[in-house]
Amino acid sequence: MSDREGAGASAAEGDADAEADEPAWRRYFGYDEPYENQPDAVESAIQVGRANGYLAMEGPCGTGKTMAALTAAATLVREDDYESVVVVTPVKQQLDQFVEDLRVINSGLDQPLDGIALVGKRDLCPYGREDVFPRDASVHDRCEDLREDTAHLVESDGGSEAHRPAAADAAVPGDGDEDDQWWDPQRASDLAKAARRDPEQFNTMADDRLETAGVESPYRSEQPRAPEEMVDGDDPPLFCPFEADWYARNKGSPVDFTDGEENVLTSEQFLPESVVHGTCPHRAMSVLLGEADVVVGNYNHLFDPKSRPLLSAVLDENTFVIVDEAHRLEGRVRDLLSDRVGRHTLVRARNDCNQLLQLRGQSREHEREVDDRLSSHDVPVEAIETARDFYDDLVRWLDDRVTDHLDDEFGRGWERDLDSLPEEDLEVPLRDPEAEEVDDLTEWAESQDYTGGLWRSLAGVGTAIETTLDELGENRQCVAAAVGAVMGNWYERDHVTAFREIELEHSPSEKGATANPWQEVYTAGLLLYDCMPAEALRGIFDELGGGVLMSATLEPLDVFTRVSGLDAIERTGTGGLAASDEDPGRPVQTRSYGLGFPEENRASWQVDATAYTARNRGDPVRDHDNRVRDEYEQVLRTVARSPGNVMIAMPNYQEAAWAGDYLREVVEKPVLVDESSSNEATEELKREFFRGPGKVLVTSTRGTLTEGVDYDGDKLHACAVVGIPLVNIGSPRVRAVRTAYGRAFGDDVAFEYALTVPAVRRARQAIGRVIRGTEEEGVRLLVGERYGPDAVHSVHEYLSPAERREFVRMTPDFLASQFESFWSERTAPE
Repeated sequence: MSDREGAGASAAEGDADAEADEPAWRRYFGYDEPYENQPDAVESAIQVGRANGYLAMEGPCGTGKTMAALTAAATLVREDDYESVVVVTPVKQQLDQFVEDLRVINSGLDQPLDGIALVGKRDLCPYGREDVFPRDASVHDRCEDLREDTAHLVESDGGSEAHRPAAADAAVPGDGDEDDQWWDPQRASDLAKAARRDPEQFNTMADDRLETAGVESPYRSEQPRAPEEMVDGDDPPLFCPFEADWYARNKGSPVDFTDGEENVLTSEQFLPESVVHGTCPHRAMSVLLGEADVVVGNYNHLFDPKSRPLLSAVLDENTFVIVDEAHRLEGRVRDLLSDRVGRHTLVRARNDCNQLLQLRGQSREHEREVDDRLSSHDVPVEAIETARDFYDDLVRWLDDRVTDHLDDEFGRGWERDLDSLPEEDLEVPLRDPEAEEVDDLTEWAESQDYTGGLWRSLAGVGTAIETTLDELGENRQCVAAAVGAVMGNWYERDHVTAFREIELEHSPSEKGATANPWQEVYTAGLLLYDCMPAEALRGIFDELGGGVLMSATLEPLDVFTRVSGLDAIERTGTGGLAASDEDPGRPVQTRSYGLGFPEENRASWQVDATAYTARNRGDPVRDHDNRVRDEYEQVLRTVARSPGNVMIAMPNYQEAAWAGDYLREVVEKPVLVDESSSNEATEELKREFFRGPGKVLVTSTRGTLTEGVDYDGDKLHACAVVGIPLVNIGSPRVRAVRTAYGRAFGDDVAFEYALTVPAVRRARQAIGRVIRGTEEEGVRLLVGERYGPDAVHSVHEYLSPAERREFVRMTPDFLASQFESFWSERTAPE
């Protein structure tokens, strides 16, 4: 053997030894070398996953959280610790990032992981996408009606309604036993073929085919009716040929994971492929998600009780979950679990009852038919009458309660000057937010003999009404069942974790077109507000095998684990029982990583100005000449004059307007002011900010421009967060949340957990917009003495350890020289 051959053999042996020494997860990692903190993040997630626990991880931009979490999940799936992975994120951009990183992982694997990204039904329905449906119904409702009618049409002779699941349930992969198959694939195939264009007119009907997503379907553009020979009667129903084709395929999908880039399917692949083959894209997606290794969706798919059934086949103890942007968890889940019923919807529920009662009264034959159908639901006609009376009385009570509230708040003359009413949403609390007591509506109802039995019956009564009207051919979009379900929750839920109020949404309407004067200004609704999402979150996480919850801003991690329900999981054993020596509970671990980009590229300053509180600063209009405002004017103009694009985040939009007006007078750069507006207006403002030379963008820290927006490259060079962006602490629902947190976690930490920590996370999100890459340079500022360690009501401890170490304190007087020094050492942006 030559020296070169010997050296080659030794090198090969060395490479083999090195590969053998590598941890198993390295073969699933998508890149040659991990970032500094990625190995620890991956190994921590694998360790906790194998123990059926959870990892709460904070990692700023550049940590590589997405790749780390997916690498750990891939390892756990491939080594048979878990069967599948579910990823949820509230940000579309992050969903795309998970898809991209999964494709990178798959590009290096001989056996790639099958992945799919979920999309809502509205975006997948071919008829809905092309605006074929009537305008009087939502895409979801119209789709469900067509699914139900199509299911009737494809039913085999031996089938029956007793064996056939509801149309919505039919989406679940693997439902039922094939021996109990209730649909006839041939009948379904014949039905789908009936919707195709006439082959004899192939050359003359080229424009008659339904097109969507850039492709042609096999079906005519109009909604088809069932062939007369397949139905009884003279009025063939409309049906969905895409749904029929799905049944013809025995609930199969014409799309395969190999149709996706690197075996990862998005709607860009399975939507057009399904349409070309004539199969419902939403059904195809449902089939594929049951077979996928990795499912990527949004928060609704996991946390919304209405959307979670879509994932029911893959949500169990064999599922590893990745929750992205977890700092948003409390707020988003609270919104998903809260129920609102508008006044107009209550009127519609009453009218649903009236419709059935009027139909019943048309003749003796109608009476018998309605009563027979209601009896199959164990609902007597008297229950319909009582429900109608309840909704009728409830609407009148609501109107009176709103009028009384406006009289109390604004005096009795407000009807003569509607312009004097506030141009903002209002809350009308129905109990003391800080007391555990029955709400005014429930008390009123019981005084009118509308007792608990009625409240509990309304959902069932509503279902009976909707089903009966549908079976009798009444074309009505009913709401009685949905309203009844909310009313049942209203009565049953406790009076600490659920807060009840009337919400008045500011929505001016045409004058004189409403029953009450206030309806020209506000839209009223009953709100059942969820104050304590931790209970629901604990239940969801307890049903899953384990997972990772991650964000750039989770600190303080001990607070996060408590308010997210993880702490309760850690303290209990299997099945929610108390932990013991034999069953010590499910582990919850935490990790916090610092910003990995070069520290010399950024300046981080905490400006020791007087605390910018509502009490100190006064009103921006009435108290313009205020000592505190004078002090902050100095800070604002110094920050605004910094080179390049500058963002100034004020505590709210009113303060942003004040700051913008002032800066337009004292700086030469263009000043853009954000306000609460439409998505289109916000996008245009953002585009204007990015165009041309440096500008100043003034916004609210609680707005949409301070998180979830990637200001990469030269889009942002400095960001100053002014004050602590607390929500309105006088709001009844905010007080109710604080009270509920006090009961759950202790009064001494209620304000901290419910208000202060979320506010500081918003501030941290805002300053996190500045440095998004290794080469980027910029300045981050936290303005106000409360960010310091020794101030009254200091929030210093709620920053991350890295931020507490890195932020340098200075007074406003030193700010200008520090800016000059920082940018003089670099190429200052324009």
